[in-house]
Amino acid sequence: MAFRELRANLLRTGLTTLGIVIGVAAVVIVVTITQGVSTQVLNDIASRGKNAIQVEPRATRNGPMRSRPFVLADVEAIAREVAGLDGVAPRAGSYLLFTFGDRNYQTDVLATTNPYFRIRKMEIGSGRGFTEGEVSRGASVCIIGETARKQLYGTQNPLGTTVRSGSFSCEVVGVLAAKEGSAFTNDVNDVIVMPIATFHRRLSGDEWVMSIWASAANGHDIDRLKESITRVMRERRGLGEDERLNFRVGDAREIVQMVSSTMALMSMGISGIAAISLIVGGIGIMNVMLVAVTERTREIGIRLAIGAQARDVALQFLIEAVVLSVVGGALGALIGIGAAYAITGAIGVPFVLGFEVVALAFGVPAAIGVTFGFFPALRAARLDPIEALRFE
Repeated sequence: MAFRELRANLLRTGLTTLGIVIGVAAVVIVVTITQGVSTQVLNDIASRGKNAIQVEPRATRNGPMRSRPFVLADVEAIAREVAGLDGVAPRAGSYLLFTFGDRNYQTDVLATTNPYFRIRKMEIGSGRGFTEGEVSRGASVCIIGETARKQLYGTQNPLGTTVRSGSFSCEVVGVLAAKEGSAFTNDVNDVIVMPIATFHRRLSGDEWVMSIWASAANGHDIDRLKESITRVMRERRGLGEDERLNFRVGDAREIVQMVSSTMALMSMGISGIAAISLIVGGIGIMNVMLVAVTERTREIGIRLAIGAQARDVALQFLIEAVVLSVVGGALGALIGIGAAYAITGAIGVPFVLGFEVVALAFGVPAAIGVTFGFFPALRAARLDPIEALRFE
């Protein structure tokens, strides 16, 4: 009977469910895209070294401002004194304009040593890596990322050629294997890598190290390693036990946690705004059901007069409200999933359809139908049969 009544007024039924459709579609789109972005970022972090530990200098105002970059001796001290590390590498760099032939391209310069490739899971796609001799003597050699290669060389093979930046030139000995990325993370392929000794002598003119990267060996606790690194660096930078650190030791887990919590908060906030449409849709259902009670007063009176119980009448109107909501929710979920699939494909993030989306498509609309359909159903059940039969 409930389905028959809804089919008899298809236009009204469609307009009534529109608020539910819009609300569910909006929430599904937001939740799905947020999960896709979060998954992409976490995958990018994992692909760059999930056991990586990063040491960065920072300023502190505990007494005089003291913040200075590291030096290569700091890297050597960590490698020597901290057991359980799979590798330690310095990192310095700049952002420079490089030239090859008639092509110019500005890209990141990454200056480091060989362990950095293993720590950050960077692989050589073609050519070779640096030899230990090239790293130690600061040879004028470099390895370029895939994005830099395309911009400077197009379809030409870069191996054995020379790229220039001002008066500095280096021979391209290798090309990094391309890594997938997204619009939400930096392009790891847009880089030119060279030995840090080369960078210090030929480009920067100093011996500063902007960050130190290390990797925990299998079976070793990252937190313990971080404490050991902190102890070594505190001693090397002359900090007492009561002084605040002018450096930071972090790891990939902190980034994962930060990204996950940020994405969850964003999803909750935006979904809360989109859920307003669900409330508006619920109010629309309640209004339409109240009108239906008035329109069908005589019918209700007849049913009550021939033996129907009040709960039967209430159940019919409640079912109608729930059906309106669930149909709208299912339609909104289909629209939302389709839109989310198209959007995630366009921005280059995974399409992640979670269980909560399915639950949202049916559970929330059903709850709205029960909540907002209860009062019209109660009103119908409480009609006096005699008065209802007299109603015109």
